[in-house]
Amino acid sequence: MTAQFPALPLAQFDWQWKPFDALDAREAYAMLKLRSDVFVVEQNCVYGDIDGLDVGAWHLFAWSERDGARELAGYLRVLLPDAENADVRIGRVVTAPAHRGIKLGNALLERAIAQIARQWPDAAMRLHAQAHLQKFYGAFGFAPIGEIHDEDGIPHVWMRSA
Repeated sequence: MTAQFPALPLAQFDWQWKPFDALDAREAYAMLKLRSDVFVVEQNCVYGDIDGLDVGAWHLFAWSERDGARELAGYLRVLLPDAENADVRIGRVVTAPAHRGIKLGNALLERAIAQIARQWPDAAMRLHAQAHLQKFYGAFGFAPIGEIHDEDGIPHVWMRSA
């Protein structure tokens, strides 16, 4: 069971931005556990989260620590441009239930977008959003580039930065 912490100010999170090869075993485990807890269990969606793309991705972590307990509060991954995709792709954006309602998702996206602009300044950004989050991602400059479609039983839409 996840400890229920009172909301921390966003500045008090320990932020980490790392390529996969720099992750230690505990970081990788926490990442996969949070994604499974939310995307598979909470959202009742059986799908292949471990898709082989983490290895080439960069990972943004927001760690929370209180009274000696450390947990992953928020996370996202960034896939690099490749032969099939010219855009940098943001994905697996997730906030732990105990840390919702404090705009941690906003902070994750702000940090990721800033880091992407530094590392890949000429690349456009794209993400595959759950359809009900279009307004949220729209606030960061993303607009739909396709129709809403079913992805593992959940309506999704591709969005791209303007």
